[in-house]
Amino acid sequence: MTKITELIDISATELDIYARLNEPQLLRYYEPDAGIFIAESPKVIERALNAGYEPISVLAQRNQLDGEAEIITKRIDVPVYTADDSVLLKITGFKLTRGILCAMRRKILKSVEAVCENAEKIAVLENVVNPTNIGAIFRSAAALGFDAVLLTKACSDPLYRRSARVSMGTVFQIDWTYFDGEISTLRKLGFKTAAMALDDNSIGIDDSRLTAEKKLAVVLGTEGDGLSAKTISDCDYTVKIPMAHGVDSLNVAAASAVAFWELRKR
Repeated sequence: MTKITELIDISATELDIYARLNEPQLLRYYEPDAGIFIAESPKVIERALNAGYEPISVLAQRNQLDGEAEIITKRIDVPVYTADDSVLLKITGFKLTRGILCAMRRKILKSVEAVCENAEKIAVLENVVNPTNIGAIFRSAAALGFDAVLLTKACSDPLYRRSARVSMGTVFQIDWTYFDGEISTLRKLGFKTAAMALDDNSIGIDDSRLTAEKKLAVVLGTEGDGLSAKTISDCDYTVKIPMAHGVDSLNVAAASAVAFWELRKR
């Protein structure tokens, strides 16, 4: 039976993971083993559980224990800490979305080869540092039929709370891992590569050659600067989304949604 604890002393050590450790510290919590992440909202937590992530504890608004949070707390047998909104705000420093957080164990990441083994279309992210953009790209990739996401190590962590929440939990539904950033790595795995870049020497996103490729990697770059010149030159295609009204570019998350839609599995 789930044990529910009303919070009185917010300095309790069991609340450190919610109150006093930042996300990089949680990432290294069990180092060298995989660490911890915080999932926020019932939908995100549910998708993480469905994907086999192990819960550690729950922090929930009191008025949510008979609401959406009840579905989660009845499903798992871990400590549940609760208080009203004002106390939780002191603990977390932010207002809870849908009134529930769940601390969970990370999994060991798969190899690039394992993630790409059966993939036909993948998204490749180079140095995308905004957690909101990461979450939005994952959500579009999952919704529009892409099989996996590869990230360079400078990218924001897909399991950071905001990334996972913006993704609506799709970070738990689509395979992903980090890779070395070399286009040659993708080529060895059998992928043709399409660099999304503002380059005059480019083809349109609707070019039939792209959808004809059996295995295609769509490569997107960091906010502001976009892809590195080396990455663009190493890719098989350079691809541009046509613009109107003098607009020069889209936000990387918006651009990913357009590209994934146009290149979706047919």
